[in-house]
Amino acid sequence: MALSKLVMASLLLSLFVLQLAQADYSPQPIDCGSACKARCQLSSRPNLCHRACGTCCRRCSCVPPGTAGNYDKCQCYATLTTHGGRRKCP
Repeated sequence: MALSKLVMASLLLSLFVLQLAQADYSPQPIDCGSACKARCQLSSRPNLCHRACGTCCRRCSCVPPGTAGNYDKCQCYATLTTHGGRRKCP
């Protein structure tokens, strides 16, 4: 009896994990153009800022609010770095 309960519980757990693995994860679409325009509005080099922000936005699907800082609102955006180890995203 205990063995059949264990087998049933294992089967249910396996099906649950399989369902989670096959679930489609699609992040909320974000308008990177307008988000980066707001982020880069005070930049001294707006073209460079827009290009870097756009790349980061496409990879992370988020842009921190405001014109600087707030990296805690978008962890992926904060962790992207250049080859030199500096932050890639403005």
